[in-house]
Amino acid sequence: MLAQAKSWLLRLIVLAWLLPVAALAQVALTVSVAPPALPVYAQPPCPTPGYIWTPGYWAYGPLGYYWVPGVWIAPPQPGLLWTPGYWAFVNGAYGWHAGYWGPHVGYYGGINYGYGYVGAGFVGGVWAGSVFRYNTAVTNVDVNVVRNVYVDRSVVSNVAVNRTSFNGVGGVVAQPNAFERTAMNERHFDATASQLSHEQLQSRDRNQLASLNHGTPGTFAMDRVDGRRFNQQGRVAEGISSGQLNAGETRRLESREARLNGEIHNDRAANGGTLTPQERRQVNAQQNNLSRSIYDDKHNATTAHYGNNEVGARRSNQQQRIAKGVASGQLAPSETAKVEGRQQNINRQVAGERAANGGRLTPDERNTVNHEQNAASRQIHEEKHNEKHAPR
Repeated sequence: MLAQAKSWLLRLIVLAWLLPVAALAQVALTVSVAPPALPVYAQPPCPTPGYIWTPGYWAYGPLGYYWVPGVWIAPPQPGLLWTPGYWAFVNGAYGWHAGYWGPHVGYYGGINYGYGYVGAGFVGGVWAGSVFRYNTAVTNVDVNVVRNVYVDRSVVSNVAVNRTSFNGVGGVVAQPNAFERTAMNERHFDATASQLSHEQLQSRDRNQLASLNHGTPGTFAMDRVDGRRFNQQGRVAEGISSGQLNAGETRRLESREARLNGEIHNDRAANGGTLTPQERRQVNAQQNNLSRSIYDDKHNATTAHYGNNEVGARRSNQQQRIAKGVASGQLAPSETAKVEGRQQNINRQVAGERAANGGRLTPDERNTVNHEQNAASRQIHEEKHNEKHAPR
């Protein structure tokens, strides 16, 4: 660690000699290796009115680059917007320019982070007094939760998105415009304690390390800093929908998540509704293990592709319904485990009967499977429309 610290200090000294003073004042860290490309990911819905989207980015630590998921954050005070941090390549070094809060969005290297951060300025929403209004043309907002919305599709560009994550030679070539220069000189507020905690938490999750995930982090985005459980469910839903998670894998993952939810519920009940710091660390370690399992199950050779036939189409459609229930929170982990356990049994039955009949089902077997899927369909509907929802 001491050697690494000396190495980083030497790089900062070298940069101080190479860069102009004005540029150096904004540089928090320099490294010799370029950050990976920005991953493509879906933005989770805004969890509550007034939160601002802060896009994901590659941070750098002792083990190299790691992905800090995009997350909805409460600003330090109404009226403030987030200027994302960015990497810039200057004189052989990649320097990190930290983000900040301010009344206007300043320069962030021309990097297209998406969801309103198109490379210059911000088109994801505006403040109207103390109320933030969201542009649903570029941000994910559930209008049943957040009602201060508008639609401005004129800001949507059909130009292909450049996933390059740094400014300078070999990356995005952009210089601050007059408006951005003015915004850079306004009063700024540093990242909040929640943002710093969010980054530190990701630095300890090995699934976020570029050296291990090869540019595809375990968690791409989160709806809030403390929304780990909700965002794990989003990853499961995506795996179900894509076929990367089959029914058996999903049942096992959701059973683990259900047990963890029960543990959290009991710990909070015993502590007046909160978790102790030790319990919180333990929950995070368990979620890290679950995150690795989700990644492993999604990237193994077992997939849920049922073929182009009547039975296969029915099972695929059931999986899509389950995926939507998981993503929306209508299906809690325990409910998902139950419905996927039923699908797993049907899959085993179909596989066994086909193996016995040269790869086909008899008409009677096909009718039986259809009746079983009818019953499973009713169960999915009932579980999605009861009063139970996935915890956040």
